[in-house]
Amino acid sequence: MKQASFPKTKTRIAAAISLFSLAPFVGEFLLGNLPVTMVWLLPYLALLYGCGALLIRETAVRQHLNTGGLLILCLAYGIVEEAFHTQSLFDPNYVGLRLLDYGYLSFLKMGSWWTVFALGIHVIWSTAVPIALLDGLFPESKGKPVLGTSGIIVVGLAFVFAAFTPLLTKSKEAFMASGLQFALAGLVVVLLVILAVSAFRKKKPERMGSKRVPGPFAVGLTAFLLGSGFMATTFLITYIPAWGSIGAMILIFVAGCILLSRWSNHSGWSSRHSLMGTGGLLFTYAWYGFVQVPSLGSITPLQDTLGNILFACIALGLFLIAWRKTRNLKKERNP
Repeated sequence: MKQASFPKTKTRIAAAISLFSLAPFVGEFLLGNLPVTMVWLLPYLALLYGCGALLIRETAVRQHLNTGGLLILCLAYGIVEEAFHTQSLFDPNYVGLRLLDYGYLSFLKMGSWWTVFALGIHVIWSTAVPIALLDGLFPESKGKPVLGTSGIIVVGLAFVFAAFTPLLTKSKEAFMASGLQFALAGLVVVLLVILAVSAFRKKKPERMGSKRVPGPFAVGLTAFLLGSGFMATTFLITYIPAWGSIGAMILIFVAGCILLSRWSNHSGWSSRHSLMGTGGLLFTYAWYGFVQVPSLGSITPLQDTLGNILFACIALGLFLIAWRKTRNLKKERNP
């Protein structure tokens, strides 16, 4: 299969920097997990989120992976972050939040609910949404690599540094997962990467069905409702057993994947459909940021609200830029 050509150098640089910044912005600040007073952490977080998203995108593009393969790589990223960088999958009292108590599995020493929720938001919002939004912001780079060999090496080294340095700098009193937990997590990551690149490549020629698909707005609304339903399961923790919340999250995720697979394989699917779906998920995080209490940092409720308004406006601005570029692209193709 012929390797896609590179976009112009200026576009490559702008796209790479944008994704490098977008991933931590969406994954931590738009979510509301970190307040506006900690925005100075963005460059450091970008070494983890941004480099991770860039590696996922470059692998998917260069290996010609379909959406399923991309999402599997996103899942591998989520495991790296939560099993090695933060160890929240194993730490019973991570930042004092007791995340594993709800649905705790004693034989695995893990929390079933937290595992599904944390990996779910990493797959969807920390990685897939910023990568998809990049296609709207830089349509000329869609399906094309933006990093050269040297760039991949630098980004890869930066990601490894950010992901694993906390393991080497922890104090003796801090929590540390067992060697077996690390080994199993690492094995799962390796198997997921192998699965993605070996079984989820795009088929040529692609068969496109002739059935009509919903309009872009309907696709965006569906994505917004499904994403909101996924995030809203956090409100049910004190009311229903963990298995009920977990079942709801998995059902919503599977439903979204099925709809995306069916709709995107029809000839009526366009870049505007993809962008609206991405926007629906992006705005899910925008509203959730207003109800999310920051996990770290000291901030007043008013400051937090003002920060969330700022982040929501940035997200809206990015979406509108992508929408205009997608619209202009359509006009160029259909003068």
